[in-house]
Amino acid sequence: MVLEVNRMGFEASNITVSLSNINIVNDISLRVKEGQFVGLIGPNGCGKSTLLKSIYKVVKPKQGKVYLNGMDLLNTDPKTVSRMMGVVGQFNEISFDFTVQEMVLMGRTPHKKFLEGDTEDDYEIVQRALDQVSLSGYETRSYSSLSGGEKQRVILARALAQQPTFLVMDEPTNHLDIKYQLQILSVVKKLSVGTLAALHDLELAADYCDYLYMVKQGSVVACGTPIEVLTKKRISDVYDVTCEVYTNPITGGLSIAYLSF
Repeated sequence: MVLEVNRMGFEASNITVSLSNINIVNDISLRVKEGQFVGLIGPNGCGKSTLLKSIYKVVKPKQGKVYLNGMDLLNTDPKTVSRMMGVVGQFNEISFDFTVQEMVLMGRTPHKKFLEGDTEDDYEIVQRALDQVSLSGYETRSYSSLSGGEKQRVILARALAQQPTFLVMDEPTNHLDIKYQLQILSVVKKLSVGTLAALHDLELAADYCDYLYMVKQGSVVACGTPIEVLTKKRISDVYDVTCEVYTNPITGGLSIAYLSF
């Protein structure tokens, strides 16, 4: 499927990624409209993370095009891309230690000239980002001393400090307690910026995503609204599990009950 290039929003067209001469991602096309929260779902090893890495330029695709608001991301310098796109990765270990505030301040780097210092506005933006992820008071804490979930929230705060028009998130709720899973997805949802997120939890995907792409063995096998994609048969075929899909009587949302073997 070939997508037309629109002036606003995100589009990836015919992305193929090959590692060690094996196609991990096979001719995937997807779209995120302005302000839309789009989920990428599928079992471990299906190619979700590799696809996202090709979008934020860690892995070079074998073929395909990626556009954000009409800008060709794959042929644009990283600093320019970083002014528009924030990334929350899955693994966030660093070689050198920084304070939480220093980590989040790094999100302001794409907006600065060479050797330009941090301003009062930068510190205000950083503080708002920390407030949004409930890390106010952590400013002087060592990043390396934090738990996995706290580190993940710092990385989200750093992405928020970039003030991006588009977010890419790879399993953003990994290592988080339920409270912070809900908080982080709620924060992102309220931003009303285009978001493409690989998600592991199908019920969270159903609750927060406007649209889903389901991936199996490197290819998109279904796309649509959560209620269209998350059917009993499709979950069984893709995840190799037995389940029931039903309307939650309390929330009115979609719920999934997994049945034992």
